[in-house]
Amino acid sequence: MGLLDFLKKKELAEIKHLKDQLEFYKPVIDVDEATQQSAMKLKELEDERNDLSNSYKQGLDTYNALKKDISLFELKLDLIEYGIYEPVYDFEKSDDYREAQKNIIEEQKYLIKYDRAAICEADWTIEGSASKGKVVINRFKKLMLRAFNGEGAALISKVKWNNVVQMKERLSTSFLDINKLGVGFKVSLSLEYFKLKEQELLLEYEYQAKKQQEKENMRAIQDELREEEKARREFEQAQREAEKQEAAFLKALEKARREMGLVTGVEYEKLTEKIMMLEIELTIAREKKERALSMAQQTKRAHVYIISNIGSFGENVFKIGMTRRLEPADRIRELGDASVPFKFDVHAMIYSDEARTLEYELHKAFADKKVNMLNYRREFFRVSLAEIENKIAELGFTAEFTTVPEAMEFRETLLVQGKGSAIASQELQDILFDDDFPKSLF
Repeated sequence: MGLLDFLKKKELAEIKHLKDQLEFYKPVIDVDEATQQSAMKLKELEDERNDLSNSYKQGLDTYNALKKDISLFELKLDLIEYGIYEPVYDFEKSDDYREAQKNIIEEQKYLIKYDRAAICEADWTIEGSASKGKVVINRFKKLMLRAFNGEGAALISKVKWNNVVQMKERLSTSFLDINKLGVGFKVSLSLEYFKLKEQELLLEYEYQAKKQQEKENMRAIQDELREEEKARREFEQAQREAEKQEAAFLKALEKARREMGLVTGVEYEKLTEKIMMLEIELTIAREKKERALSMAQQTKRAHVYIISNIGSFGENVFKIGMTRRLEPADRIRELGDASVPFKFDVHAMIYSDEARTLEYELHKAFADKKVNMLNYRREFFRVSLAEIENKIAELGFTAEFTTVPEAMEFRETLLVQGKGSAIASQELQDILFDDDFPKSLF
C-alpha cells in the first residue's frame, strides 16, 4: 500500500466517522432548529401583540377624549366625572349677584379699552409699514374677542343648575381653541380676560340659584302662613264647638237641677246620675275650650314630628317637621295624601313650648345628612332613628319612639308584586347596557 492509498483510506474513514456522528446528532440538530424557528415565531407574535396592544390603547385614549368632548356639549349631568359645583360667592340677595356681575363686565370693558383683553407678542409690518401691520393685528384681535365673547354669551344664557361645571369647561375649551388660531400671529386672549368671563358665567349661575332659593323661601313662608291660618281656623272652630257644647251641657244641667225637687225615688236617682254625667261633660267641654284658646295664644307651642315613608323614600330617611295644628295627625295625613304613593308613618310626636327651637336644633344637627342639600326647606334627612332619638335626649326633650314603621300599604304592595323582580330587572339592564371598554386587551 502506497502512501497515497493510506491517506485516501484514512480520509474515507474520517468521512465515515463524521457521517456516523451526523446521523447520531441529527435529532438534536433538528430540535435546535425547531426551537430557533419557534423562538422567531414567538417573537413575531409578541411584536404583533405589542403593536395591537399599543393600537388599542391609542384608540381607547382617542375614544375617551372624544367621549369627554361630546359630553361637554350635552345637557347631561355627570357628577362622578365633573363633580358638584361649589359656590364661589355668598351674597345675601340675588340683586347683589347682579351688581357684582355688572362690575365684572365693566372690568372686561376696561381691559378691551386698554388693549389688555387680547395681546400680541410681536411687532408686525406689512409692506414695510408698522402702522398697516398694527391695523391688521387689531382686526385679528377684535375677531378673536368677538368669537370668544359670542361663545361666552351663549354659554352664560344656557347655564343651569345641572350644567354649570360643563359650561365652565366649555368656556375654557373655547378660550384654548380660539388662542390656537392666533398662534401664527403670536396673538392670544389674556388669561386675565378669561378669568373675568369665567366669573361672569359663575355669577350668572349663582344669581339664578339665589333667585330659585328666594322663590323656595317665599313658597315656604307662604306654606307656613297657610299652615298657621289652618291652625288658627282649627283653634277657632274647636273653641266655638267647645263653647256650644258648654252652653248645651250647662243648660241641660240647670234644667236637671230644677227638676230635682219635683221627683222622688227611682226618678230622683236617675236624675242624680244624669247630673253627674252632665257635670263631667261640662268639664270636658270647658277643658277643650281652654285648650283651644291656649293653643291659639301660645305661638311657640306646637308639635315636632318624626315621620318616615319607606315605600316612597327608602329606609333611614326621615322627615323632621313642626305643626301647630290642634290635631297634628291631620297635618301628617295631608303630607301623605297626594304627593307620595304611600302614607307616612309616625315615629315620634313631641309637644312642647319650645317646638321651634327643637326643630331648628335637629335640622342643624343633621344638616350634612339632608337628602336635598340645595334647599334647606326640604326637611328630609338620611339618618338613623337612633341618632334622632339620642339628639332629642341630648337637647333635654323626652319622647316615645315607634322604632319599626308599620308601612302597611307598602308591605302589602311588595307581597302583591312579588319579591326580587325589580332587583333582577335592574341587574339585567346593567349587563345589557354596560358599554364601557376594558383598559387593556391583555
